[in-house]
Amino acid sequence: MTDDLLARHRAVLPSWMPLYYAEPIELVSGSGRRVTDAQGRSYLDFFGGVLTNMIGYDIPEIREAVERQLATGIVHTSTLYLIRQQVELAEKIAQRSGIPDARVFFTNSGTEANEAALLVATNHRRSHQVLAVRNSYHGRSYAAMGVTGNRNWSASGLNPLQVAWLHSGDRVRGLLARLSADEQVDAAVEDLREVLATQTAGDVAALIAEPIQGVGGFVHPPDGLFAGWKKVLDEHGILFIADEVQTGWGRTGEHFWGYQAHGVTPDLLTFAKGIGNGFALAGVVGRAEVLESVAAISFSTFGGNPISTAAGNAVLDYLLEHDLQANAARVGAILADGLRSAVGGLDCVAEVRGKGLMLGVEFVRSGTSEPDPALTNRVFEAAREGGLLAGKGGLHGNVLRMGPPLTLTEAEAREGLAILVDAIRSCAGVAA
Repeated sequence: MTDDLLARHRAVLPSWMPLYYAEPIELVSGSGRRVTDAQGRSYLDFFGGVLTNMIGYDIPEIREAVERQLATGIVHTSTLYLIRQQVELAEKIAQRSGIPDARVFFTNSGTEANEAALLVATNHRRSHQVLAVRNSYHGRSYAAMGVTGNRNWSASGLNPLQVAWLHSGDRVRGLLARLSADEQVDAAVEDLREVLATQTAGDVAALIAEPIQGVGGFVHPPDGLFAGWKKVLDEHGILFIADEVQTGWGRTGEHFWGYQAHGVTPDLLTFAKGIGNGFALAGVVGRAEVLESVAAISFSTFGGNPISTAAGNAVLDYLLEHDLQANAARVGAILADGLRSAVGGLDCVAEVRGKGLMLGVEFVRSGTSEPDPALTNRVFEAAREGGLLAGKGGLHGNVLRMGPPLTLTEAEAREGLAILVDAIRSCAGVAA
């Protein structure tokens, strides 16, 4: 990015929109898993536009699908007319969702998808009481922000919902961190029962939870926790919303949806990001009985438009035809095992965590559990200098986040791993 473009950015865009890096960059081209900035510098991309460019850059099958739709002259019609691409994609998503008798409503973003799920759930249950999880992130609109358990992303205390909070799966700090996986599940289920008995009027609408907390730094609970929670929810008729905005489409490697690691089926599932591979596409899928709980006319002007759903169909077809879920498991293991072996034992690394191609490294002050966002930022900058783009996150800003395209090759995984290990070890003052 030129100084002039940076100055122009600052002159017309709000200051609360952050820019990465001490010297912000403008990305001007991309191919596969690599992008190039305005200065001609090439980078291996391990963040994919915040886990959105799921298939990578300049993919012929996706480009050609969009070009075919553009050639018809129809970019937008609104959902007042039949949209073939939308119906076809809805059929595929309903079938893959694991939810019986599913219906799909398309939106433009994960925020809108979660907002729609909350609208449906509160209508269905005739209650504005909702359970949410600490350290979570669900979006920037009022209801979505109201169920976001991270102060850094809560721009307002105003909330249309009455929210009660459950413990996250944090294994580094917090009341449940010192427990074994089974003990943590038991304690979290006991906590849910107590929250329902003490903080609610009983008629709770839903629990919304991310299988892996994205903005929260890829924190996730032990497998099986959602099953424990779901048993309690079912006793009270409370709906379960799985926020799969970041975990969906096989990114975790072991399952197509993050919720499947827990052996449960949600009532509602929200999706976004990767399904559009950069085109604005998101939505909510749920049981017909639940999703039909809207007592007035409602639609999304741009949600599921012909262009975005043409891209979405091509993305999902490519994902399945190339078995990218298996690739996420394979190359994700290279990264996870390599990071744990090379830097997992350092005093400044609290945890290497995540699943598939959704990995995080949490940094702390050596020998403590005190977050070290300054070290995290140095590693972040050093990785860019080495030719690798990553992300940051976590409640304390001390987690390096990696969500590469699911098309990442084994050679690229090892290349990125080498850059990451060098950046971490050098910034931690460890000899090569």
